[in-house]
Amino acid sequence: MRDLFEVCQGLEALAGELACERITNGEIDEIAATHAAMVQHYREDDLIQYYRGNRAIHEAIVTAAGNPVLTGLYASVTARIRRARYVTPMTPQRWARAVQEHEAILNALQRRDGVGLSHVLRAHLRHKREEVLQAGFADTDGIDLPRQIA
Repeated sequence: MRDLFEVCQGLEALAGELACERITNGEIDEIAATHAAMVQHYREDDLIQYYRGNRAIHEAIVTAAGNPVLTGLYASVTARIRRARYVTPMTPQRWARAVQEHEAILNALQRRDGVGLSHVLRAHLRHKREEVLQAGFADTDGIDLPRQIA
C-alpha cells in the first residue's frame, strides 16, 4: 500500500504540473463547480457524496494533463488503492484538513501554478497514505467499497 501511494503521489504531482500548462478555462470552471459541491457535501456531513466529488476532482486534473499514458497508469494505480482510500475512517480533523488541502489544490490550479499544485497534491496524498496505513490497511484485499463510490 505504501508503495502504491508513493507512485500515485508522483503521478498526481506530474499530472498537476502538466494540467497547469494545458488546462482550459472551462475545465477549471468545471473543477471549481465540483469543488463547491464537494464542500457543500462536507458541510452537510455527507461523506459518500463528498468522496464522489473528491474523486472527480483528482480524475479531472489527471485528464486535464492531456497525457493518455499518464491517465492509464493513474487509473491502474488508483484502482488498486481506491478501496483503502475511501473506506479509511475520516475523523472531523482529517476531513477539515482534506477540505483545506482541496482549497489549496483549486487555488494553485486557478493560478496555473504547476510547481505549487504538484507540492500540494503530494502532501495531500501523503496525508491520505499515512491515514490508510494507520488504519491498518496494508493491502486492499477484503475491503468492501460502497457502491456509491466505486
